[in-house]
Amino acid sequence: MASGRFVAYFRVSTQEQGRSGLGLDAQRDAVIRHLNGGDWTLDAEFVEIESGKRSDRPKLVYAIKLCRKTKATLVIAKLDRLWHDCHFISGLMKAGVDFIAVDNPNANPFHIHVLAAVAEHERAMNSARTKGRTGSC
Repeated sequence: MASGRFVAYFRVSTQEQGRSGLGLDAQRDAVIRHLNGGDWTLDAEFVEIESGKRSDRPKLVYAIKLCRKTKATLVIAKLDRLWHDCHFISGLMKAGVDFIAVDNPNANPFHIHVLAAVAEHERAMNSARTKGRTGSC
């Protein structure tokens, strides 16, 4: 059971996904199901409509600042909604912000680094395929 203070971060990649709400609703439902039954407070929800390729995420920055200020845990539905970048995950861990990815709530820092590396590699491979290139990155 979850307990404590949480700040939720939700991200979809396109304006269409944001307007339909489907991706956001699924992420929100996953977070609420994860927190359900515990003694918890959801201090805020931040929604970002931005491609996974973009490195500037103002809403995520605000969510992290609020977590630091209130000593809350950042909660996300899936690790890939947070970032596809090992460097960012390392920075988040060094910043002292606790976070939970609901799709893998028991992951330790090593496991999260591995998952982020795999996500970063998959993103690079997908990009290469869509540009007509083959081979590894």
